[in-house]
Amino acid sequence: MLNKNFIQRTVSGAIFVAIVIASVLISPYTFALVFVIITALALHEFYKLTHKPGETEVNAAVGISAGLLLFICSFVYAYELVNFPVYPIYGLYVLLVLIAELYRKKKNPVNNWAYFILGQVYIALPFSLLNFILFISGYQPILLMAVFITIWVNDTGAYVSGMLLGKHKLFERISPKKTWEGFFGGALFALLSGYVFSRFIPDISLIQWLIFSELVVIFGTLGDLSESLIKRTEQVKDSGNAIPGHGGILDRFDSMLMVAPVIFIYLKMIIGE
Repeated sequence: MLNKNFIQRTVSGAIFVAIVIASVLISPYTFALVFVIITALALHEFYKLTHKPGETEVNAAVGISAGLLLFICSFVYAYELVNFPVYPIYGLYVLLVLIAELYRKKKNPVNNWAYFILGQVYIALPFSLLNFILFISGYQPILLMAVFITIWVNDTGAYVSGMLLGKHKLFERISPKKTWEGFFGGALFALLSGYVFSRFIPDISLIQWLIFSELVVIFGTLGDLSESLIKRTEQVKDSGNAIPGHGGILDRFDSMLMVAPVIFIYLKMIIGE
């Protein structure tokens, strides 16, 4: 008989994947709507996770609104919906938040500054860069899907390989269950996905797809380890409980947080206008 938690994890995971895929493929506006919600949930988890009375007290609503403003500015700019600079609006908002901290009379305002900015750089910025991957050269949903699919393939390959062959710890201090065998197994699976993508998207060469895949593996693993470091520091198992059986939004997008900036730069180098 199947374990109840396994069924719950499978069903919720399938729904999550279906929502992400549908949001990207249906239209730019469904992507924006779904990922505005995801970005808000991720930022909420982060600011809740790092909140410590008397030590770190970032106003979560302000942090979330700033991150959403960055995402929306990035969407309208990347989609060319406006013909004027939008980022100064975000910059001004952030400046006002930093100034407002002077008047909040909190015990450790420097910590509040630091964690507010960290949330913007670590979470809001990578989610915002997804807009530029989606519109890297016109509307390119398949490229953004390639990012997500490669991350999922790598995660699956690493899990299976680590479970069957794992002996040598990859980074025991931060993530005791990760192994080198899992890492290389995931890398092999990702290479196979890169080969498949090269057959369907010949505009990008096979070698470029293989490099793409391994960049996702390397920086996806670093993203995973980074979130594990935060959770270990805050002494929690999951970032939240938004996805039954899987934990929080950050637990599902931890790899992407490091992958998005690197893949954006890489795609700009090989196909960007």
